[in-house]
Amino acid sequence: MKWVWRGLVLVLVAVLALVGVVLARTLMMRAPEAAAAVELPAPPAIDEAAAAARLGEAIRFRTISREAGVVDDPESFRGLHAFLARAYPRTHAAFTREYVNDLSLLYTLPGSDPSAAPILLLAHQDVVPVEAGTEGDWEAEPFSGALIDGMVYGRGAADDKGSLIAILEATEALLAQGFTPRRGVILAFGHDEEVSGAGAAAMAALLRERNIRPWFALDEGMAVVLDEPTTGGPVALIGVAEKGYMSVRVAARAEGGHSSMPQAETAADKLARAIIAIRARPFRGGVQDGPAGALLDALGPRLGFMQRMAIANRWLFGGLIEEQVSASPAGDAILRTTIAPTILAGGAKDNILPQEMHAIINLRLHPRDSVASALAHLRASVADIDGVTIEPEGAPNEPSPVSSTQGEAYALIASAAAAHVPEGAPVAPMLVLAATDSRHYVGVAENVYRFQPVWARRADLSRVHGTGERLAVADMGRMARFYAQLIAAGAR
Repeated sequence: MKWVWRGLVLVLVAVLALVGVVLARTLMMRAPEAAAAVELPAPPAIDEAAAAARLGEAIRFRTISREAGVVDDPESFRGLHAFLARAYPRTHAAFTREYVNDLSLLYTLPGSDPSAAPILLLAHQDVVPVEAGTEGDWEAEPFSGALIDGMVYGRGAADDKGSLIAILEATEALLAQGFTPRRGVILAFGHDEEVSGAGAAAMAALLRERNIRPWFALDEGMAVVLDEPTTGGPVALIGVAEKGYMSVRVAARAEGGHSSMPQAETAADKLARAIIAIRARPFRGGVQDGPAGALLDALGPRLGFMQRMAIANRWLFGGLIEEQVSASPAGDAILRTTIAPTILAGGAKDNILPQEMHAIINLRLHPRDSVASALAHLRASVADIDGVTIEPEGAPNEPSPVSSTQGEAYALIASAAAAHVPEGAPVAPMLVLAATDSRHYVGVAENVYRFQPVWARRADLSRVHGTGERLAVADMGRMARFYAQLIAAGAR
């Protein structure tokens, strides 16, 4: 019996040791160290009401993008360009403005030190269309730029004319104070972000050709979420990476014929089996690596003891955390490459068995995956289904690399963000689920980030690209002051 007691003692010792390690890691958990906070100059005075009025005027130019390579109304863009020149005369006098790809705008203000890498701020001029028949559901006409109860309404208010106008408000205010940068400042305003980003790609190529390598690029993408689900309170989320984009065509072939004598397995059956097989084999997730792990590390110290214990000991509780985060579609999208069947097609007549049917499946690629690895994963899912093929549809985009959260560029952006959040709100890195123009500057800028200090609740996010898009007048002021401090501190 001695060996039994010895075994029990060893088990008890191991359990106590495990408990000790878990408790020690929990009690020692601190927010990850970052570069020292950057001292920011006081922002210039910004007239929020005037900035909001100028945003309203910019909204009235119907710079709509519907299809890649096609500009609905070039004159709307040219009208916007003329308005910007009138509204921001100091900026247009100090910066060199170039037209790239006909309608994209590249502004350059050289610094006094040519050896210092410039900073690059991004925004886009174009907007998505308003769904026909929904115009009456808006609080105001969708292209009115109306001001109602402290909100500017209209397509593009939040995505992304608000940023564009706020950047120019910042440069205009700084130049009025006699601002002269040591480090150059570049503004890149694409004209077709909503469909292809060809304008941004052309501007990035031009910078590369000129051997200009910005210190960092900052674009739209994340904001201050007032009801972030992990903490339940406000968090400023800075996008440090964004997902890639790939659609695939899943085709299923079978013998055709008359619908009165169907085969045991038709093309429709095979396609259904293929979709189910693909959806039943999700991509690997995880909370240890990538932006999700960095987000949990940043927020963990602010959570209750049990949540903190799980996050501090992800080596032990990682599976449980992943299960809980993955329970919501938004949470699951942060952890893995997503799979979304979006189009089903095939067949010509109700009494003819089609020889081929196909589906389009859209994937948003996590940074741990690639176009090639994702394609291999999907093909392995349907390897046992005869007559099914999977090929890329259109031109896929790889996920972006994860930008550093340890360097001076991130510290500058995080410090500027912290100055424009509700008191005590943390700043944390995040994965951007959608695509932005910033992806074209990967490999051009040293690091690429995505953030605007807009205060929003999760329920507000459906207004972007949806009905009732709007931006608070107070957010216009916050954004203009944020960009002004970022430029003044970053370019000094």
